[in-house]
Amino acid sequence: MTPTLAEQIDVELSRAWYAKRSPALNALYEARREEWQRRNTRISAHLGNFVYVIFFVADIILIHDVALASIIARFVIGAAFLSCTEVLFRRGARSLIIETECAAATVVAFATWLLIASCSQNRDVLPYYVTYGVIFMLGQNVFFNFRFFVAAVSSTSILLFSQITLLHEFYLSVQYLFVVSTLYFSTYALTLFVNWKLNDERYLVILNSVRAEIRQEEAIERGEALLRLSSTDALTSLANRRAIDDQLRVFWQAWQTSQRSFAVVLIDVDFFKRYNDCYGHQKGDTCLVAVAKAMVKAVEGEHCVLGRFGGEEFILLVPATSRKNIAAIAESVRHSVEDLQIPHEQRPDQSHVVTVSIGAALSDDIPGSKFERLVTEADRALYNAKNGNRNCVRIFDRNDPNQLDVNENIADLLRTAESRNLVSLVYQPIRDRSGRVVAVEALMRLRTPSGKSISPAVFIPLAEQMGLIVQLGRWAIRTACRELLVGQLVPAVSVNVSALQLRSPGFPLSVAAILTEFGVAPQRLIIEVTEGLQIEGQPEIVQSIQELRLLGVRIWLDDFGTGFAGLSCVREVEFDAVKIDRSFLQASSTPKGAEMLRGIVDLVRGTGSQVLMEGVETQEQRDILLGLQVDLLQGFYLGRPAAAADMMPAIAHVANAAFLERSLSA
Repeated sequence: MTPTLAEQIDVELSRAWYAKRSPALNALYEARREEWQRRNTRISAHLGNFVYVIFFVADIILIHDVALASIIARFVIGAAFLSCTEVLFRRGARSLIIETECAAATVVAFATWLLIASCSQNRDVLPYYVTYGVIFMLGQNVFFNFRFFVAAVSSTSILLFSQITLLHEFYLSVQYLFVVSTLYFSTYALTLFVNWKLNDERYLVILNSVRAEIRQEEAIERGEALLRLSSTDALTSLANRRAIDDQLRVFWQAWQTSQRSFAVVLIDVDFFKRYNDCYGHQKGDTCLVAVAKAMVKAVEGEHCVLGRFGGEEFILLVPATSRKNIAAIAESVRHSVEDLQIPHEQRPDQSHVVTVSIGAALSDDIPGSKFERLVTEADRALYNAKNGNRNCVRIFDRNDPNQLDVNENIADLLRTAESRNLVSLVYQPIRDRSGRVVAVEALMRLRTPSGKSISPAVFIPLAEQMGLIVQLGRWAIRTACRELLVGQLVPAVSVNVSALQLRSPGFPLSVAAILTEFGVAPQRLIIEVTEGLQIEGQPEIVQSIQELRLLGVRIWLDDFGTGFAGLSCVREVEFDAVKIDRSFLQASSTPKGAEMLRGIVDLVRGTGSQVLMEGVETQEQRDILLGLQVDLLQGFYLGRPAAAADMMPAIAHVANAAFLERSLSA
C-alpha cells in the first residue's frame, strides 16, 4: 500500500541528517521554493551588485593608477550582470539558471578585480585585495544562499583564484601565505556548512509547512464531515431534525416578512413497529431508506425540503400557495411509497404493503408568530389521518370547527390537568455497561377524562405556547421526587426542561425548595437540556444552568448530534453527560453509519462528559455500544417507560434477563 504524502513527510522528518532525501519530497520542496528563490535571488543580485560597484572608492584609494580601468570594469560587469538577471527573471527562467548566472557573475567579478589589481604598481595592495575574496565567498554561500552544489562550485572557484594569485606573488612571506590560506580554507568550510545547514533547514521548514497544510485540510474535512453529520440523518441521508428546524425558521421568516406561503407536511410510516417486530431492525432500516428515496423522487423539482423527523416519521417543507397544491404533492408522496409494494404482512388492516399517513398544515391557516404552531397543527392532521383509515392525506383547515374544538379541548385539559390528575409521569431506565440502573428518565403523559392518551408532540408545544410548561415542569420535578427519590427506589431521576423554564426567574430556587421539601440530595436530580435550546447567546439560560450546577444538580445535554447547536452547548456549559440522538444508533448497521456513530461517540468523550446513547432496541445494538465503551444506555430493549408503581418490577425483570444472558454466555 502506497504511503500517503503525510506519512512520507513524517518518515522524512525523522531521517538521519546524513541520509539521502526522498526524491519525491525533494521534488516537492523544489517546486515549493521555486518562485520564492527566483525573487530572492533577483533581490540579492541587485543588492550585491550595488555593493560591488560602490567599492570603486577603495580602488581610487588603493590602486589609483589602474582605478579607471577597475571602475569601468565594475560598471560593465554590474550592468551586464543585472541585465542578464532581469532578462532571465522576466522570461520565467527557473531559479537554478538564475542562481548559476549570479554565481558565475560573482566569480567573474572577483577574478576581474584581482586581475586589474595585479596590474597596479602598488604591489603591497594586492594581498589585501586577495583577502577581499572572503567577502565574495560569504556572499555566495550566505547572502545569496545558493543551492549547495552551486555554492560549492562557485566558492571553490574563488578559493582557487585566490590561492593561485597568492602563490604568484613570490615576495609574500610564508607566514602571510599560511595565515591568509588558513583564513580562506576556514571561511570556505564554514560558509559552505552554513549554506548546507540553511538549505537543509529550509527543506525541513517547507516539509513541516506542507504537513501543517495537510493537517489543516484534514481538520477542514473533519469539520465539513461533522457539519454534514450534524445536518444529515445518518440512515437515510436526508436532512435531520435540527437541519429541518433551521429550514423551518427560514421558511417562517419568509412568510412573516414577504408573505411567501409554505406548508409543513408530516409523513408517518403506517404500523412500522409491527414491521420492525416481524422483519427485524435491519429490514426496517432498509425499508426506511427505500421510503426516503421514493419520497425524494416524488418531490423532485418542487423545491421542497425533505427530512427525517425521527423514527419512522418524515417531514416535508413545501413552498405552496393553496391547499389544493399541498394535497397534490402529499398524494404524490403517498402513492410513491405505496407503489414500492414493500410487503407488510403484519398489518391489522386490509392492506399488505408498506404505506404512509400524511398530515399537513398551510402557513396561511396558522395565526400568531410562532412556527411551532404550524408543526403542531400538521401533527394533529397526521393524528387524524392515522385515526382514520391510514394511507391517506389530511390537511389542517382552520375553518373546520372540529379542528378548533380539538385545540380548545386540549388547552382546557392543560389548564386543569394537574388538579384533575390527568397528567402523569412514566419512567424509563438508564443503565450503565454492567446493566445496573443508574437513573430513570421522567416522561410526561396527558390523557382525557375518558382515558384517551394525547401525544406529547401535541400537548407539549401547546403548553409552551400557553406558558403552562413552567407550572407543569415544577409539577414534574415534585412528582419525580415524591414517587421515586424519597423512597430510594432509584439512584437518580432525569427531568426534561424547556427554554421557558430555564428563563423563568427563580427556577433554580424553586428546584432547591423542592429538593429541601422532600429531603432529596441535589445530585440525585438530573436536568436534561435539549440541544435545540440554542444556549449560545442566551445568558439567562446559561446563568440558570450554572446556578443549578452550583446547587449540586447534574446537567445532561439531550439529543446531541441533531445540529451544530450542540457544539456551542458543550463549549458554553460543562455537562455531566451528553445523550446522543437515537438516529446515529439506528443507522449503525451500515459501514457509513457505524463510522459516524464511532465519530460522534469520540467527539462526546472528548468533551469530558459521560456518553449516553438512547434508542437501544436490540441486543446487537447494545453489543455495538459496549464495544464503543459507551457509559450509559437507554432504550426499549433495556426497559420500557413505566409508572412508578411498575418501575421496580420492570427494572428487576430486565436485570434478571441480563444476568441470565451473561450467565449463559459464560
